[in-house]
Amino acid sequence: MKRILFTFLSASVLLFACNNEKKTDEGKTDEPKTETTETNTTTATPDSATQAEMMKAWQDFATPGPEHAWMNGHAGTWVCDSMAQWMDPSQPPSYIKATDVVTVAMNGLYQMSDFSSNMMGMEMKGHGIMGYDKMKKKFVLSWIDNLGSGIVRMEGNYDEASKTLTMTGKQSDPGMKKETDMRQVMKFHDADSYTMTMYGTGHDGKEAKFMEGTFKRTKK
Repeated sequence: MKRILFTFLSASVLLFACNNEKKTDEGKTDEPKTETTETNTTTATPDSATQAEMMKAWQDFATPGPEHAWMNGHAGTWVCDSMAQWMDPSQPPSYIKATDVVTVAMNGLYQMSDFSSNMMGMEMKGHGIMGYDKMKKKFVLSWIDNLGSGIVRMEGNYDEASKTLTMTGKQSDPGMKKETDMRQVMKFHDADSYTMTMYGTGHDGKEAKFMEGTFKRTKK
């Protein structure tokens, strides 16, 4: 019902804009005619067929598809007992434990992730929202955590042959005072385990691995 209401409201906004433009033209007073070269212009108003197409497009956009079903099949509690993290790519990594609680939201359109760990001696909390944009035909992700004030945005595709979801995006890097590239690779081994590898931009401008660990689902 909420999805239908949203579709109706979206279509109503479009119709209001078109009708309002038409009424504004009708409300104008006649002005003295002057000899000018006539230009044939028309204002397009959506007919009923176009309105139906727009409403159907919104309904389709708001209806979960097979990509959402695949994504939401990973709901549950995931634990990584030994996640490697590199502060300096030339040095050995340190290891942390991480937990990720994944839930489904908005009628199956989105996946919510609540991540917790301990990094550099401080508690780390993160929250992610992932979806599948049916217009872009890409998985999309937004991420926030208590280690920074920026929002990470990524998008990418799932490759069925390699069972790998690869997403790319940018993050604010206060040390380098600019946005830098990021890449996240999730390699699925089976229904209850995957390895996540995170890459970022080093101070030399080259891509470097800064985090990697295998998560196992402990609870669905």
